Formats: sequence, structure tokens, C-alpha cells
Amino acid sequence: MIDTKGPKGLTRRQLLARATAASASFVVGSGFVAAKDAAWATELSALKPETFATLVQMARDIYPHDHVGDKFYAAAVKGYDTDDDAGTIELGISDLNAAARNAGHGSYLAMGWERDRVDILRGMENSPFFQQIRGGLVTGLYNQKDVWPLFGYEGESFSKGGYIDRGFDDVDWV
Repeated sequence: MIDTKGPKGLTRRQLLARATAASASFVVGSGFVAAKDAAWATELSALKPETFATLVQMARDIYPHDHVGDKFYAAAVKGYDTDDDAGTIELGISDLNAAARNAGHGSYLAMGWERDRVDILRGMENSPFFQQIRGGLVTGLYNQKDVWPLFGYEGESFSKGGYIDRGFDDVDWV
């Protein structure tokens, strides 16, 4: 017979629930979201902290880069923390969480597997909410100068005399 009790008498269900709760990468407080394992936090003015944390995870799932930290994704979606956008964002995240619950999870953030979260996003990719977030991330994430070195981009070249004298003409395989 297989013992279904884990350490200290935990059932498998309890062990999995604790592991899932511990794997969340954000600390959500009253009016802020902070990284669990990094030195950043974001103060919020209009969005609920849980909504903002979900928005950051959504951004990471739409444009996944393992070598880019959550602080850059948080900065990319921080612009939605306004009184004008809050209603639309709260409703969109509510729909996202409802889809996660329909898939058997407590919320979008509680979904442990990226593949499951991406399946939820694919189901809503034609919605105006998804398109608003996806479109805003293109500039919100990739226009951050601190992100550029992570992708090997040196920035604009005009102020430095252009590309020709900065290695653009060193192609030796032509």
C-alpha cells in the first residue's frame, strides 16, 4: 500500500496547495505589489493589488522572456494604474479569473503551469481587453532602456554617428 500522507501528516492535496501558494512570485499588500524574491515594489493608486499582480503575470505570459525580470513587466503595465483605465482593467482581469475558474483553478495567478495560462489567454486573444494589453506591452516593455542590454540592443545610433562606423559594416561572411 502506498502512503498518501506527506511529511508531518500532510495529504497530497494539502502539500500541492501549499506548494502552489508558495510559488507565487508576488507579495500583494494593501495598495502595493512587491517581488517575493527581488528588490522591487510598485505602489498603486487605482488598481487593486491582486489585479495588478495578475496583469504582470499576464504580461509575462504574452511576451515571455525568462531573462527579463518581473520589475520590467510591472513597469510596462504600470501605465494602466489610472482612474481612467481601472474599470476596464478590473473587468478584464475579472473575466480572466473567471476563465481560470472555469478551467478548474482558483484564479489566473493560481494556475501553476504557463501552458495552462497561455491556453486561457488564447481563448480571449480576440477580445478588446487582450488586444489593449498586448498592444501596450509592445512599447511598454521594449521601450525601456534598461531592458535593451538584455536583448543585445545598444539603442539608437543616430546620436553616435550612425551604424556604419559602429560595426554594421563588419560582416565578414559576405
